Amino acid sequence: MNSPQFECKSLNETLGLNLIIKNEIENPVKCFKARGSEVFISKAKSGSYIICASAGNFGQAMAYSAKKKDINLTVYASHNANAVKIKKMKSLGANVILYGNDFDEAKVEAKRKAQEIKARFIEDSLDIESLEGAGTIGIELLKYPKKIDTVLVALGNGALLNGIARFLKHYNPEIKIIAVQAKGAPAMVNSWKTNTLIKHEKSETIADGVNVRIPIPQALKDMKGMVDDAILVEDESIIKGMKLLFKHLNLEVEPSAAVGIAAILENKSAFKNQNVATVICGGNITKEQKDKWLK
Repeated sequence: MNSPQFECKSLNETLGLNLIIKNEIENPVKCFKARGSEVFISKAKSGSYIICASAGNFGQAMAYSAKKKDINLTVYASHNANAVKIKKMKSLGANVILYGNDFDEAKVEAKRKAQEIKARFIEDSLDIESLEGAGTIGIELLKYPKKIDTVLVALGNGALLNGIARFLKHYNPEIKIIAVQAKGAPAMVNSWKTNTLIKHEKSETIADGVNVRIPIPQALKDMKGMVDDAILVEDESIIKGMKLLFKHLNLEVEPSAAVGIAAILENKSAFKNQNVATVICGGNITKEQKDKWLK
């Protein structure tokens, strides 16, 4: 809660706008997901058994919160999940089961197993607690001393976007909310834009946190009337955004955290001279990724 939010003069000059950085990586799990996991676990009984699925960050956050309340947590993740995130889940006491080639395959199996053994399955971006947690980011942005024109939010399954948008639009409908997703994983954006549920057989992007093939229908409904626009960005632009955050702020961020910067880089004229906020949603990056993209 009350994560840093600030501007960087040199980065603003480079991008040609007033960029407000909302830094969500200065916490024990280095991502925003702990906001929601704390809400989930506060309502759970000690000693209970919970199953969830994660691309990495949600699983870490759930493990961190569950450990404090002696809750038995099993996290399903894909065989291709970020190794740093998997290691952190295990170190925090979660039972981690690797299944399938991507997050959506792991989630389908996690749901099946939970139903089979009659355990509670927690679904990030569907269960309201994940939106409640993310929504606190919106509350904090509303306290920023400058008027914010636009907020660029990474769109994965939708918890971050819908939680923030719900609060911002309620208290200041004039703020423009823009969802940002990778071009290689456009299912959520395409579904929202066409008002139909679009699933993909495969998707490919370096940004694992927004790599969603099968949208959650409720998340798409939640976006209606809350989101003003959506942008799909190239992986190349995401890497450039990561480099800029490292160069100007010394922040080592994962790809999903830089999609807002990528959106600015690809649409500079659209945001010129505006007060634009973006959420740096995660910093769980592997050594190999650092060496490849930040050196």
